Amino acid sequence: MRDVIARAAMWVLRLLLPARGRHAALPDPEPTTEALSGAVWGRPWQGPSAETVREIFRECPELPYLQRERWRAAAFAEIGIDYDHPTTNITPVRAAAA
Repeated sequence: MRDVIARAAMWVLRLLLPARGRHAALPDPEPTTEALSGAVWGRPWQGPSAETVREIFRECPELPYLQRERWRAAAFAEIGIDYDHPTTNITPVRAAAA
């Protein structure tokens, strides 16, 4: 029972007394509008449209996984987008490089 009372007293004291030391809350800096002037949202979208991407992903579903990923990478390269296809098994590459 003594521990519960001590914890409750410490909790109340922490709420009432201001913080001191290096963990004291720092005053909030004033917001600057300069950082917002060059925001990326000010420019129009530079990537492909959602319809174009869906069309690329729907084409050639009959290919095996690795060939399908390479085909998608080539299709994205044709429109100027770098497609980072996932590397599923990199162990043989590491073994050959070592």
